[in-house]
Amino acid sequence: MGLDFSKPTTKEIGDLGERKAANYLRRRGYWIKARNFRAGKYEIDLIAESLFSVVFVEVKTRNYREKDDEDAPAPGRAVDERKIRFTKQAAVQYLRQHPTWKKQRMDIIEVWMTRNKVFRIRRIKDVKSSY
Repeated sequence: MGLDFSKPTTKEIGDLGERKAANYLRRRGYWIKARNFRAGKYEIDLIAESLFSVVFVEVKTRNYREKDDEDAPAPGRAVDERKIRFTKQAAVQYLRQHPTWKKQRMDIIEVWMTRNKVFRIRRIKDVKSSY
C-alpha cells in the first residue's frame, strides 16, 4: 500500500469552495470586490457587489464521502452567532474604507463536494443569525 498524496488539505478544500462561490456569484451578476478581506483578527471570505447591494459572504465547504450522505450536516451549520458577529464587525471596517449608499447584507454560500468535485452550491441570503 502506497501513501495517498491526492487527499486535499482543509485549506485547499476551502480555497476551492471560495473560488466556486465567487464563480457562482459572478454568474448571477455580482462583481467580486475582495477575497479574504482582513480587519484585524476578523475576516470576510468574499465581498461581492451588484448594482444595488454589497454582500459580505461566508463560504463553508465540506468534502463528503458520498453525495447522498444523509447524516452529514449542511456546511452552513458551522456558521454560529459568533462568526456572524465577527463578519459584521469586519464589514463595518470595510464600509469605513469603502463607503456606499448600496444596501448591505451577509450571505452564506454552502459548497458540497465529494471526491474533490463540487456537486452542490446553495446560497442563504441575508443571514441575521444562525439557522
